[in-house]
Parts: sequence; C-alpha cells; structure tokens
Amino acid sequence: MTKKITGVVDYNAGNLKSVETALEFLKADFFVSANPEDFKRADNLIFPGVGEARASMNILNKSGLGEAIRLFCRSGKPVLGICLGCQIIFTHSEEGDTPCLDLIPGNVPRFPKKEGFKVPHMGWNQVSHLDRHPIFTGIPENSSFYFVHSYYPEPEKNEHIIGETEYCIRFCSAVQKENLVAVQFHPEKSGKTGLILLSNFLNLT
Repeated sequence: MTKKITGVVDYNAGNLKSVETALEFLKADFFVSANPEDFKRADNLIFPGVGEARASMNILNKSGLGEAIRLFCRSGKPVLGICLGCQIIFTHSEEGDTPCLDLIPGNVPRFPKKEGFKVPHMGWNQVSHLDRHPIFTGIPENSSFYFVHSYYPEPEKNEHIIGETEYCIRFCSAVQKENLVAVQFHPEKSGKTGLILLSNFLNLT
C-alpha cells in the first residue's frame, strides 16, 4: 500500500519544529510548504500555528494559502487544525476583529477576566471527549494535553464540538465538521497522548 503524504502549512505563524519532530517520530511521509500548489499532492493536511489572528489571516489571504486550505477541505481529504489553526477556521475572531476562513460557523472570543486565572491559558489541562471522534481512539477520557492560548473556539452548533476543557469557563477545545478536525491544544507538545492523537489523524481516510 502506498504511504500517505502529509502536507504541513507554513504561513509564518510560529515555529513548526515541534510538529516536524512529532511527525518524524511517527515515521510519517510529510513535507512543509508555503506554496499553495504543493498541497495538491498531499493526502492529508496539518494546519498548525501560534500567533495573532489578523496577521496570520493577512498572510493566508495574500499568499493564496487560505484558498488552498478551503479547496483541500472541499476535497474530502482529512485536515487537522492545531491551536491558531483551530481558531482561524471559524467565521470570525475577536482578536483584531478578524474575518477568518469560515470553514466552521462560529466565533473566537477571548477568555473572560476571572480572579485566580491567568490569560493566556498556559500548561496542561484535561480534555473531555466522550469518544465521539476517531481522533481520540485509544486516548482515555479526561486525558491531559498542553495548551497555550488567550482565545478559544465557540462553534455556532454544538454538533461540531468533540472536546471540552475547564479553565475559568468550560470551553470547546476540539471541533469537527466532516473531514475537518481541529484542536485548541498542542498534540505535538503533549507527549505520548498527543502522539497517539496525531497517529490517529494520519490513519484517517
């Protein structure tokens, strides 16, 4: 059987090294590119990122990468968004009042101020996933993953929520719509559990 090729989107949004290291550990056949044309040969797509929504959307729009991600999603092939790549798949982000890719209807608000809780939310936290998606196969309920973020996804429809986390509020930390799945946490920085999740994604069809 031919090995799947994974494309990783490079849109100048943070260090991709941890994603590359995790994929190398999993012996994935992958490439990292900022060229929209390159992703036509990929069997699945990883859309990672850290940084600011408006600056990132400016790059995606000017480079053509935003449209390439939309087309890839329409192809039916698996797509995984990570952290900022989980936020800018929504309609709008409150960070910089930014129109986003609108792949899943919803907003991305900032965490409210609450005594005893620092923003950004940084560190390990549990994800309740209720075994609703194959991305969590083999991962116990309420396993911990690594987070670094000040904003969080808020889908319009509950049917798109596949994971939730408690931090000053109960918020959506994993979403899905058809072939698109995205997580607010960093699986590539979440040890063995994160590697299982990434492996599950690579095995999606």
